[in-house]
Amino acid sequence: MKKALIFTSFMFCVSIVAAQQLDSNLIQFSGMVLDGSDRQLYPIPYTNILVKSKGRGTYSDFKGFFSIVVEKGDTIIFSALGYKTVEFEIPTDLKEDRYSLVQLMTQDAINLPETVVFPWPSREHFKLEFLAMDVTPELQQIASRNLANEALAKMRDEVVTDGNENADYYLRQQAKDYYHIGQQAPMHIFNPIQWKKFFDAWKRGDFKKKRDNK
Repeated sequence: MKKALIFTSFMFCVSIVAAQQLDSNLIQFSGMVLDGSDRQLYPIPYTNILVKSKGRGTYSDFKGFFSIVVEKGDTIIFSALGYKTVEFEIPTDLKEDRYSLVQLMTQDAINLPETVVFPWPSREHFKLEFLAMDVTPELQQIASRNLANEALAKMRDEVVTDGNENADYYLRQQAKDYYHIGQQAPMHIFNPIQWKKFFDAWKRGDFKKKRDNK
């Protein structure tokens, strides 16, 4: 019983010492990843930050900031699309449990050969397909009906706008309001472009439609 108690106490002390050594070896590694190709430094968002030979890592945020727990002597690999891969080794003689770094990366431009995609293998194949195209009067009538101004106007009125179109319209209206903020908007009475828009709207019957709807 006494030997078992001594052995348990010994193993407990060994585990405490090992844990202290492990804790002293851990480093909170953080910093910024910046583009050093130009005089002005720009953050590189979503840079891959990998601890070499350990299969774990992280990535920088939108502003280029990162933070990860590593060990002394670890090799950190920085990689990003369009940039040269950089390796950095954590110093082994650090006295504190934190280490900061500003990692600069240079652009790696790769010129790919130009690729031109054609719907047919050659010009002769295009001629054959064009001559064999079905252009019967029925198809012409269907195309004319689909491309008529009335059909296109009906589609514009009935098709619901998506989120991107609504956001673009809202931002355009906001920009239009902010353009003359703090001052009176100019009068377009001498603007020939606005007069043309007015006459075109009059010919289309836009004002008549509004009056009839009321």
